Amino acid sequence: MAETVWSTDTGEAVYRSRDPVRNLRLRVHLQRITSSNFLRYQPAAQPGKDLIDLATFRPHPTASGHRSEEEEEEEVVIGWQEKLFSQFEVDLYRNEAACQSPLDHQYRQEILKLEASGGRKNRRIFTYTDSDRYTNVEEHCQKMTTAAREVPSFLVERMANVRRRRQDRRGMEGGILKSRIVTWEPSEEFVRNNHVINTPLQTMYIMADLGPYGKLGYKKYEHVLCTLKVDSNGVITVKPDFTGLKGPYRIETEGEKQELWKYTIDNVSSLAQPEEEEREQRVFKDLYGRHKEYLSSLVGTDFEMTAPGALRLFVNGEVVSAQGYEYDNLYVHFFVELPTTNWSSPAFQQLSGITQTCATKSLGLDKVAYFSYPFTFEASFLHEDESADALPEWPVLYCEVLSLDFWQRYRVEGYGAVVLPATPGPSWSPVSSGKGCGVCWTVWRDSASRVPFTVCW
Repeated sequence: MAETVWSTDTGEAVYRSRDPVRNLRLRVHLQRITSSNFLRYQPAAQPGKDLIDLATFRPHPTASGHRSEEEEEEEVVIGWQEKLFSQFEVDLYRNEAACQSPLDHQYRQEILKLEASGGRKNRRIFTYTDSDRYTNVEEHCQKMTTAAREVPSFLVERMANVRRRRQDRRGMEGGILKSRIVTWEPSEEFVRNNHVINTPLQTMYIMADLGPYGKLGYKKYEHVLCTLKVDSNGVITVKPDFTGLKGPYRIETEGEKQELWKYTIDNVSSLAQPEEEEREQRVFKDLYGRHKEYLSSLVGTDFEMTAPGALRLFVNGEVVSAQGYEYDNLYVHFFVELPTTNWSSPAFQQLSGITQTCATKSLGLDKVAYFSYPFTFEASFLHEDESADALPEWPVLYCEVLSLDFWQRYRVEGYGAVVLPATPGPSWSPVSSGKGCGVCWTVWRDSASRVPFTVCW
C-alpha cells in the first residue's frame, strides 16, 4: 500500500500583491480517505499468477446505502469573497422567520434563486465572507493556547470590542481633517479603540462540512480549511499556505466513527496578459509622474544650491536683554562687519538693526531691560585656497547700548564687539564698560546639511 506524504506545516503565509484582490482564485480539492481510495491506485495483478486482484473488493455505488463518488470527493474554484452556501444555511434561510437582518433576507433571495435553477453546485465545501456573523464571532473568540480553561488576559478583555476591519471607513473631504491631531483629554473608549493600529482588513473562511453520509447541515461537523485575510496595503495572509509541491493537509474527525479527509489549496489566479501588464505599467508611470509634479508644486522652485567651494552662513538671533546700566529707556544699535576677503552678502541684506526703546525693571540690585528683538542675516564665503592654513576670517558683531532721556536726547551707555564663533561651544559675552547685554541666536554653517548650533552672549 502506497504511503501518503502529509503536509504538517499549517502555519500562515504572507504575500504582497499590487493586483486587485478580486482577481484571486483558489482551487480547493477535498477527498475522504478510505481503503478503496488506496486500493484504487494499487498495481494490477501480473498475468500468469494465481492471484486475486484486490481492486475487486472495492465497493460499488449500486445500493442506496453506499456512498456515491460525489460524497467522497469534491473540487471547487473559489473567488475572493465569493459566497458558497452550506446545507445549514440553505435550511436556515428557507425559513423566512429566521431572517432578521437585510443580509439574511438577501441570502434568502439568493437561495431561492439557486433552488429555482437546480440547486447549489457545491456539496461539502462552502465559504463564510467578511459580512457573515461567523467571521465576527471567530475574530473575538480565538484562543491563544490549547488549555481547556484558558482565562483571557487584561489586554484581551480591553481589546474585545476593537474591530480591526473597517469597511465603512471614509477619507477626508476637501483636504480637511475630520479629527484633531492631538486629543488632550482622551476618553476610555478613545484609548481602547486607538490602542492598536487599525489597518482596514477583510477576512474570508473556506469551510468544509465533514458530516457523515446523509447528515450534512450540522454545525458540529464544520471545519475550517483555509483562512484568507487581505488589508488595504495589498498584504494577503493565507492559513494554511498554498499546497503547491507539498503534500495535502489532513483532517481527522472526532466522534464514535472517526474519518480521515485530505485537502489541497492551490492558487489558480489567471496571469495578466502582456498587453495588460504594459498598460498597467503605463498607468503607474503616469500616476507616479503626476505625484512627482504635485510634490514639486508644493516644494516650489525657490531653493538655491550652494556653489561648489562656497560656505553660506545663516544667523537667526535675538537681542534678549540688557542690565546694569545707569539710565532707563535703553535701546541697542548693532551691526555685522564682514571681512573684506572673499566674504559677501546679498544686496537686499541688512547687516544692522536697532531695537525698540525699553523701560527697565528692577531685578535684585540691577535694572534689566528686556528687548526680545529678533534679527537674521546671511553671508557667503568663497574658498580660493583649501589648505589647512587658509582658514577664513569670521564676521564680527558690534553693538552699542544707548539710552533716551526726557528731552529725546540719546546717550551712549557702552560698546561691545565679538567675533562669531566658528565651532559650537559654551556661552560667551563681550566686556562693555562693566555693563552687559544678552544676545542669543542659532547659526547654520552649511546650507546643505542645515545642522544648527546655538550660541548666547
